[in-house]
Amino acid sequence: MTVHVLAYEARRLSGLRSTWIVLGTVLLCDAAVAAVLAHQVEPGRLTVAAAVRSVTAAVPLLPLPIAAIGAGVLGALSYGHEVRHPGLAASQVGYARRVRLLFGKLVVIGALSALLATVTVLLDAVVTRLAFGPGVDASGVFAPGVLAAGGRLPSALAVFALLVVAAGGAGVLTASLTRSASAGILLLCALPVLLEAGLALFLRQTGAARADVADEVLPLQYGFDWVRAGAGPAVGGPLDLADPMLLGVLASPAVLLVLLCLVVQVRRRSL
Repeated sequence: MTVHVLAYEARRLSGLRSTWIVLGTVLLCDAAVAAVLAHQVEPGRLTVAAAVRSVTAAVPLLPLPIAAIGAGVLGALSYGHEVRHPGLAASQVGYARRVRLLFGKLVVIGALSALLATVTVLLDAVVTRLAFGPGVDASGVFAPGVLAAGGRLPSALAVFALLVVAAGGAGVLTASLTRSASAGILLLCALPVLLEAGLALFLRQTGAARADVADEVLPLQYGFDWVRAGAGPAVGGPLDLADPMLLGVLASPAVLLVLLCLVVQVRRRSL
């Protein structure tokens, strides 16, 4: 991968009007959802779960947080635009060059997704603090000393950022498989359901974490219901993100998707 490829991808992405429309829409929708969720918090001491839902704008009806969906859409549109309007001769010949171009897209989209996740968290945190109703005590969650000391909220936000970056890369890869931005976005929305179901099954079989902890770290609404239904109020300890088995469960779909895209590229003459 060369600097020329990365610069080309950055120029192409920043030159698309859809990029700025998606980014603006994501930030506006995120802030609106965060305000609504924060306003619904009942008076009393703020829980970590409620703080995570508000700051990440996690809507139960969506398969991914809004920022992750936006990152995936950006990735799919980036690849789809390349298919419709190829700008490099390298995209037409040479397997190695096409692979470099594909990974260049992943790097640029990953960087933009990380930036989007950071801005989203900061914006939603401000909106959340302003939208809390009277009587909500957020000092135990949002206090600078609590955040600096680490804990479940910083861990959850780190996983949220990784989820947004992963969604951006998955958007590129799913569009690469289908050669269509629309089909890539639809496939992206189906992946979290399968991933969470597999992770929930892993947690249920190993007792690696309590169901409520899992909900806070990855606030989706599908497979963790299995954990809650089949486990007691406390099964195991806190979720250990450094557990090699857990990391393997999370990383295996991404590895398989990358390998599948590389195999598919072998049979093509264009990106």
